[in-house]
Order: sequence, then C-alpha cells, then structure tokens
Amino acid sequence: MKYALLFVLIWMLSACQALISPAEQEENDLRAESHYRLGIHALQMHSAKNNLLPKAFKELLIAEEFSPQRADILDALGYAWSLHGNLKKAEAYYVRAIKYDASAATYNNYGGLLLKQGHPKEAEKQFRKALEDPRYVNSFLAYINLGDALLEQSRFSEAIPAYRQAKLLNPNQEVSRMKEAEAYVRYRMDSHAIALYETIVREHPTYKQALQGFLRLLRQNGDVAKIRLYLRTFREKTDAPADQRWAEKQLNLLR
Repeated sequence: MKYALLFVLIWMLSACQALISPAEQEENDLRAESHYRLGIHALQMHSAKNNLLPKAFKELLIAEEFSPQRADILDALGYAWSLHGNLKKAEAYYVRAIKYDASAATYNNYGGLLLKQGHPKEAEKQFRKALEDPRYVNSFLAYINLGDALLEQSRFSEAIPAYRQAKLLNPNQEVSRMKEAEAYVRYRMDSHAIALYETIVREHPTYKQALQGFLRLLRQNGDVAKIRLYLRTFREKTDAPADQRWAEKQLNLLR
C-alpha cells in the first residue's frame, strides 16, 4: 500500500511538471507557426539549383518540437522526407498527420507517396478520402492522382472520368487532358489521342509537350501535311529561340 501511494505521488508530480501555462502554450504555438512558415517557404523555393531542403528541414523540425501534434507540420515534413528520398520516413509522418485530424491535402499527398511506392489500391483510398472534403481547394489534383491510380489498376473506364472531372474543376490546367491523351495512347486508342492532342495544340499552339505527343502519332499515320502545319504554327507563335530552332529542325527533317 505504501509503495502504491508513492507511485501515485510520483505520477502526479510528473503530470504537474508536464503541464504548461496557457501563456507558455500560446508562446509555443506562435513559435511553431513562425518556424512552420519559414519551412514551407523553403520548400516552395527549393529546386535543383537552389537547394533549400536542409533549411526546410531545420525549420520544420523545430516547429515539430514546439507543436508535435500539428497535422500541417507533420504533413510538410512528410513531403520534405519524400523530396529527400526517404519514403519510409515520409510515410511515417503522413500517418502521424492523419492521426491528428489531417486535411484533405495530407490524404492527397499520402496517396501520391503510396502510388510512387507501387500501391495503387491503397493510394486510391487516400485520394477518395481527400475528395470527401468539398472545401479542398486543390481537389482537381486529387482527381488527377485518382485517375493515375485507377489506370495503374487497369481500370481505364474509371480513370478517364476522373481526368475529365479534374479539367472541369480547374479549366486552366492541362495536366489532366495530357494524362487522358496518354491513357488513350497506352490503350492503343490512337484516334481518340490524336483528336485530344489536336484540341490542346489548337488552344495552346506553343504547348511543346502536347505538340510532341501529337507529332508522334501523326508520324505513325504518315500525315506530313498536318505535321508541317502545326510545326510552322508553333515556330511562329513561340517566343523561345530554342523552341524555334527545334521546330525548324523538325521541319527540315520532313524534306
């Protein structure tokens, strides 16, 4: 009985020491937010030429110390670890973020990681979870990712509507239509792919990636006249000297 009482007293003392005042909690929250914002900025500015990943880790890990249960901080660290190439660490952070009531963006990010790891079924679940939130600003991204996950499961007839929904939600992006065209090529539906590529390059004459996909199919069909037409249009419309030279070279190869 004496030892049990002693244990209770020690536990109570430890619990009291763990408690912090509201003022201290507010200070920790402010510090966490400050370091989180610095970390996010570093992630946004990170590139191959401008390696700010170490800076992002430094700030985000400090933010985690001040607020270890903040889902957005854990999500950012998951993304950072993914960029770093440690997918296991990234997954661990995403799982923790979801445990603490993560946003739709975290489900989308986690799904992207699972898809990268070769788990399309599990990824699909995360993308659908993200899409349950009608407030998710970037839901079009989740639809694009969902289309990819479905396509990896050979569920072509479900993937195409997902890509099209993404276009409806964000008409200003062309990733979804490019994915749809690539899916047609993958399933040897060349006439559908040609029609979609042509629609894209008519609307965006300087969209080189779409033009390249379009030209590959036109070459297979031997449609030299149309190849020449769209290359000339591209050369006239683009402002990039390198792209102008590329188009000129492609035209010369037709002679």
